[in-house]
Amino acid sequence: MEIISVIVAAVGGFAFGAAWYMALSKQWVAASGIEVDESGRPANQSKTPFILGGIAMLVVAGMMRHMFAMSGIDTLAAGLVGGLGVGLFFISPWVMMNYAFGDRPFNLTLIDGGNATFGCAVIGAILGIL
Repeated sequence: MEIISVIVAAVGGFAFGAAWYMALSKQWVAASGIEVDESGRPANQSKTPFILGGIAMLVVAGMMRHMFAMSGIDTLAAGLVGGLGVGLFFISPWVMMNYAFGDRPFNLTLIDGGNATFGCAVIGAILGIL
């Protein structure tokens, strides 16, 4: 059952990210400096970022499941708060540091850090109920 919960949570986190970036696509493109085609979509149509994103979601969900099991987190509310904490206090500060050293726009930090924060909350909530 554990692997199923990890896969479901990873899909949930990936789906949240898809919705997040669709809602913030114009702001993200402007902040990231990604080249776009005439339709406003990124010029690079490689599937590699999506594959790597899916793998990353599996890794994050798997580690969060392990941490939650060790911590006794087994409810929706506890999973949501635990996931929010992982995203807000582990991943987002790392993103901020990398973007600061890379001289990236702070708006990009907010967009990508927000995805990490709320995506981890979604993963945590799913893991909490499965």
